[in-house]
Amino acid sequence: MFYNTKCDCGHQNPTGTTLCESCGNPLIDIDGRDILEMRYDGMARRSQKSNPSILDKVWNFFSSVKIAVWIILFTVVASAVGTIFPQENTFLDMDPAQYYSENYGTLGTIYHVLGFSHTFNSWWFITLLFMIGTSLVICSLDRVLPLYRALSKQQIRKHLNFLTRQKVTLTADLPAGTDEEAWTSKLGTILRKKSYRIHKDKDGKALLAEKYRFSRWGPYINHIGLIIFLIGVLMRSIPGWHMDQYMGILEGETKQIPHTSYFIKNEKFTLELYDEKDLPESIKAKGQIVPKTYETQAVLYHCSANCEDSDKEPVLEEVHKGNILVNHPLDYKGLQAYQFDYKSTPLLISVRPTLSNPTTGESYGSFDLPMNNPKDSYQVGPYKLTLKGYFPEFGLEKGQPISLSNEPKAPAFIFSITGPGLSANGEPYMYFPRQIDKESFSQDTINGAISQKLKLAVGSMEGVQFANYTTYLNIRVDKAMPYIWVGSAIFMIGVIMGFYWQHRRIWIRIDNGKLTLGGHTNKNWFGLRNEVAAALKKNDLEVSPKSLDTGGNQG
Repeated sequence: MFYNTKCDCGHQNPTGTTLCESCGNPLIDIDGRDILEMRYDGMARRSQKSNPSILDKVWNFFSSVKIAVWIILFTVVASAVGTIFPQENTFLDMDPAQYYSENYGTLGTIYHVLGFSHTFNSWWFITLLFMIGTSLVICSLDRVLPLYRALSKQQIRKHLNFLTRQKVTLTADLPAGTDEEAWTSKLGTILRKKSYRIHKDKDGKALLAEKYRFSRWGPYINHIGLIIFLIGVLMRSIPGWHMDQYMGILEGETKQIPHTSYFIKNEKFTLELYDEKDLPESIKAKGQIVPKTYETQAVLYHCSANCEDSDKEPVLEEVHKGNILVNHPLDYKGLQAYQFDYKSTPLLISVRPTLSNPTTGESYGSFDLPMNNPKDSYQVGPYKLTLKGYFPEFGLEKGQPISLSNEPKAPAFIFSITGPGLSANGEPYMYFPRQIDKESFSQDTINGAISQKLKLAVGSMEGVQFANYTTYLNIRVDKAMPYIWVGSAIFMIGVIMGFYWQHRRIWIRIDNGKLTLGGHTNKNWFGLRNEVAAALKKNDLEVSPKSLDTGGNQG
């Protein structure tokens, strides 16, 4: 409860002040406690403002340390929940709902439905981080400004009530005939040798000795570091600032990196296995294949046109080339591609079939036919082939063609061909780049009459591009990482400042031969007592460190 903001010394203090700004005399009922509360030197804070407005209530909410602790606790619990099962961004071509259901059952389904599978990208988790940052800013401003005002205008001659209610205090009579000004000056010289800064009042009978004031700013430098750290984390949600994607790229395939204008090509994948004689017997018995090293020869392209238009060839310019090994990524302007995994996948990438007349042998031309993202139509000589259907892994279900998977293991294409000697509406033609096991699936049998007029076939293996392996790369972009490192470094500076140094202050005043001393530090009270006792001893006043405790003073 606040009583009167006007001190006995005549100074008018702001509402909420607990110690007079001028003399330090307590302005509130301290519930019988002998030791003063010296936090912020008793200065008023904005959160103590009477009749707060709506803005002040918001300020008061975020300036509360209890609220900050609860927000941090909720964030820690949310982070822990987010690590129970793998997050969605770690998947490789998997349906999240199916993955959680198959691997973790009902609990996994609930986990996915509640949105915990993308915890760290969710709006509510980002909101918690934003609230922590807001709390740090307001808590710091609410306390650092009063502390700065208190420390920047410290009064040298403090009220007797202020000095005698410090944790380190002494009241003693100086020997008769002592030159009070000379005694004070000598004590100041002794303390100056111990790195104290000395301030004396005009009459030379009051003194303030202070050192390591900078350590008081340690916690607030911690806060600055944490705020910068959180800003870095929040910046990761800005498009283009952060990416952590996994890509599977067939050998020889060029694929666009999602949400960027870059394409990456798996030019060649190399796998080296351990020799059988180098393997332990336990692995030999299982017949396991153990890779010694594997690398991707990658080429990075920048797309300057047609990047998102699937109907047109993208205009690519090679910007970087390198080999990607485990822990040795391809790195270009902050974009990094890490070797993550591989899979043996003897799959077709593309073929170059020739359209010809099977009777005369006349060739009308060839065209490149990729297994992924084929074009809608191809012009081959006088004939136009319009794609009507594509089945990467051809199969039949109830007499209807289906694809058993998205991988081109047994691809089939259905074209509608128009041109000389054919119907104006086009005639269907089914093309199998790879031979189908079942005899009934031969192209001539399925295509019927049109197979007597036209034939699609690859002339040689030079027109076939195979992929023996699929490489899995982890693509990372983190432009916010420098901010996170800077924030962490500033945080550690604040920790060191507050941990290795202590702000120490010693006030003395002499009134008609009577010495009153008060000392304060934010920690290591034993060190301060020993330092004060040693300084007084050198100034011909013998006291024990224990006698400097409140209540143990000499009269």
